[in-house]
Amino acid sequence: MEQQPTDPLDGVTGMWLAEVKGGDSESFGRLYEHIAPALLTWAEFRIRPEQRQHIDPADVVQEVWFRAWRQMDSFDPATTPFRFWIFRIAKNVLLEAARKTQRADTAGAGTTAKVQQLGELQDTMTAVSMRLSRDEGLAAFRAEVDALPDEDRRLVVHCGLEGLPLKEVAQRIGTSTEAAGKRWQRLRARLAEGALPEHLLAGA
Repeated sequence: MEQQPTDPLDGVTGMWLAEVKGGDSESFGRLYEHIAPALLTWAEFRIRPEQRQHIDPADVVQEVWFRAWRQMDSFDPATTPFRFWIFRIAKNVLLEAARKTQRADTAGAGTTAKVQQLGELQDTMTAVSMRLSRDEGLAAFRAEVDALPDEDRRLVVHCGLEGLPLKEVAQRIGTSTEAAGKRWQRLRARLAEGALPEHLLAGA
């Protein structure tokens, strides 16, 4: 199995995962603060203009987080990087939204205490989402990426935000792993010249 790209987020999340698995909603809120900018940026890129009246990026991010909270017991950081795991959930959420399926409710989500803690996180998630919607740095980053050639935009989405292995990304854009890696390193260095939010992009 190909090794996942190095992600600076992994070192941060490692401090909190044990507490989260023990049901600590405060630590889970910290994880949300760190990954929400990348999730929201990803959703902004992936939701097509004609879908915007039906699918709100902030709603997608919050639904991803609801599901992550309910599925956290099944997450194994020893085998799967956190970013890869959370974006796998995000892809499923967006696919379901695109198919106009009804949002899953909290039935069968776990213990009553855990569902109650999830409700307590709502205020935190809403506050973070509102702050990110006004973040000028994120808006400038999205505008810069929107102006890139198609292959470079896909590198940002797949390598930078989703944290996919370079081999898989290279296959998607039709180039070699080495070429994709070099291109992503140059692109990431150029993007990093701006004031990017911490942990927005995975490593090369």
